[in-house]
Amino acid sequence: MIKTLEVTVSGQGLHDITGRVKRAVREADLKEGLCTLFIQHTSASLLIQENYDPSARQDLENWLNRLVPENDPLYTHTLEGPDDMPAHIKAALTASSLAVPIVDGELALGTWQGVFLWEHRRHTGNRRVLMHLG
Repeated sequence: MIKTLEVTVSGQGLHDITGRVKRAVREADLKEGLCTLFIQHTSASLLIQENYDPSARQDLENWLNRLVPENDPLYTHTLEGPDDMPAHIKAALTASSLAVPIVDGELALGTWQGVFLWEHRRHTGNRRVLMHLG
């Protein structure tokens, strides 16, 4: 089964999609299998990360922004704004897909793990994540 998640983002940062993914797994009534997620964009990514303390997510965001700054003179791809090329680099350094086992009808995430869409641009809008359950 393939589902599409439309995720509205409110700018740069980690957007928690765990609840939506868990709900889709429950609705599929799949007892065992694999949930594969794939983001259809080149300036955002997917991540499994701590979902308890928001400071961990903020630290990740701050660290990646320091690693890949805007307005680097090496960038030639600048037509879409100063956050676009850094977003492409950040997406290349992170993941465009994730695979999470399904055990006893639930995502087999650890206690403090959540699934996040990591928006690397400052814009607001929608992102598409394809989910394959099988």
